[in-house]
Amino acid sequence: MSESSGAAIRVLHCHSTFSAGGKEVRSVGLMNAFGAALDHTVVSAEPDAMGARALIDGSVTVHYPTDFPSLKGLPTPGRLAALAEALKGYDLICTYNWGAIDVAMAHAVFAGNFGLPPLVHHEDGFNEDEAGGLKTRRNLYRRAALNRASRLIVPSTGLERIALNAWGQPRAKVLRIANGIDTAAFAAPPQPGALRVVKRGGERWIGTLAGLRAVKQLPLMVQAMAEMPDHWHLVICGDGPERDAIRAAAEACEISHRVHLPGAVADPAQVIGLFDIFALSSASEQFPLSVVEAMAAGLPVVAPDVGDIRQMVAEPNRAFIAVPDDPQALGMMFAELADDPDLRARIGAANRDRARTHYDAAQMAGHYRAGYSQALGRDF
Repeated sequence: MSESSGAAIRVLHCHSTFSAGGKEVRSVGLMNAFGAALDHTVVSAEPDAMGARALIDGSVTVHYPTDFPSLKGLPTPGRLAALAEALKGYDLICTYNWGAIDVAMAHAVFAGNFGLPPLVHHEDGFNEDEAGGLKTRRNLYRRAALNRASRLIVPSTGLERIALNAWGQPRAKVLRIANGIDTAAFAAPPQPGALRVVKRGGERWIGTLAGLRAVKQLPLMVQAMAEMPDHWHLVICGDGPERDAIRAAAEACEISHRVHLPGAVADPAQVIGLFDIFALSSASEQFPLSVVEAMAAGLPVVAPDVGDIRQMVAEPNRAFIAVPDDPQALGMMFAELADDPDLRARIGAANRDRARTHYDAAQMAGHYRAGYSQALGRDF
């Protein structure tokens, strides 16, 4: 482990991935908000997926050890013992999602013997392998792995129910904290030069920010877009393995010239305001940060009724939360909003007000600070 700086609290973050997705952006936002009070070490189960690193403020102390035991592998006693040994010397362990659950298991098994620090586990949702239903063996493993965790933090009511019921966690351990963002930054005018696609005069954009993964069902969004008028384009910002499948869907629908894949965006606040409608098509979500970003930018949201999305958006927007897995339903929502710019503006204004009131980053950071302080047994 790297040397800590001064008397700062030493926090180890074990991530399933540290690419610039929702949970990673939130984690970085908290690191930036807490500043010099904490000294961070970041480990990823996917060592090459470290895109969120670029979002960390230069004043924040962060270490990236190259000799930390792999977070992947069979949970043998020897491997768990090696992980537990690597947890020594920190003040707080933060684990994130299934990809880091073996760290939580190592902590559960060896915390007493090794004198390990408190652990807080974070769950933000599921990949395609559990999008259609949780796996019994994983539920049992989570129950055991979270046995000694001080806190289990989740962002959605759905995950809260799962934590209490499927994973058998005590009410006092489970903490639900809604994701938050810098709402003022997203209300600022967008920066067209920050995106590798030019919005021409008269064009209208349906846009999304998403990892290009199967669970996001982005080819379905392409299908939903197919009947839109020619001046409507689809802009999908993100990177991932589904890029070719999205392009194939666009070719099959004969709208390749209206489907754009500009890659990942370093600062969503600079580009999301270029969209006219924000969209999701996911098979599974919990409390997607991108929806909060779209709301803060004053956009209407069209999305399937999964996770907490219907409760997240303002009341006038709830009529545009569609039946899941149905491109036709999604397309009907697109068409209705496309035909009524005044309706888009009214819904966008209501979403902006709701984001400012309920989902600002300062509010979220205060809740996380309280949760971490309770685990530590001291304020910071």
